Amino acid sequence: MIDPDRCTECVGNFESPRCVEVCPVEACVADPEHVESQEELLAKWQRLHPGERPKVA
Repeated sequence: MIDPDRCTECVGNFESPRCVEVCPVEACVADPEHVESQEELLAKWQRLHPGERPKVA
């Protein structure tokens, strides 16, 4: 189970979501209840990693 309060879809760390890249059965699907823009995901990443700089923005 992915915690939407902590998932940044890898924004800040990688070019694309790592879970999607490694999932062999396409089980990672978007949750229509938690749609976020790239800017919102990056802001969440910054809240989760205070004082750090994103590797990928």
